[in-house]
Amino acid sequence: MKKILLPIFYLPQIAWFTVFLEDETEIIFEQYESFPKQTYRNRANIYGANGQLSLIIPIRHNGQREMHAIETSDGENWRALHWKSIKTAYQSSPYFEFYEDRLKEIFEYQESSLVKFNLNALQILQNILKTEKAYSLNNEYIREPQEKNLREKFCAKSKDDYGFEPYYQVFSDRYGFLPNLSVLDLLCNKGPESLTYIKNKKLY
Repeated sequence: MKKILLPIFYLPQIAWFTVFLEDETEIIFEQYESFPKQTYRNRANIYGANGQLSLIIPIRHNGQREMHAIETSDGENWRALHWKSIKTAYQSSPYFEFYEDRLKEIFEYQESSLVKFNLNALQILQNILKTEKAYSLNNEYIREPQEKNLREKFCAKSKDDYGFEPYYQVFSDRYGFLPNLSVLDLLCNKGPESLTYIKNKKLY
């Protein structure tokens, strides 16, 4: 069975999920890396009325650098702001009303640990997708791990769209198809077909 080392993302994009949900793999999450700025570890991209919108979790500057020790900052009331942005973006999408209550639970989770917050969100997303992919957390940082290392493969600054097949998006008549957004975009627009869409794509 292939072992894959993945970063722990916030409301991960579709490409991340295609790797996470691949069959016959063992997923290990990296929690001891030095927290890199401007990555999907604390941001997610959705499709807003003005195009791509980045939701960024503010980080508390507590002197800690390892991912497992990173804490979110609550001064900006980001949970309420992110949820409002998601509702505004997707309230007219075909499936938002079916998932609204469960998605809202993500932002009702009062946890300062970024890792714990992201993993709780992942559990809720898996429940919506009707999957139960198991994973483990690593115990130390290894520069050259034996597992397939995908810690740096999903770059927030990259324009790689991974060749995803276009699907209906609420504002696509304005800005066209935006590929590889947060899986939230896929869920709200394709609903129960989302899992098939994800698993039909192989990246690595």
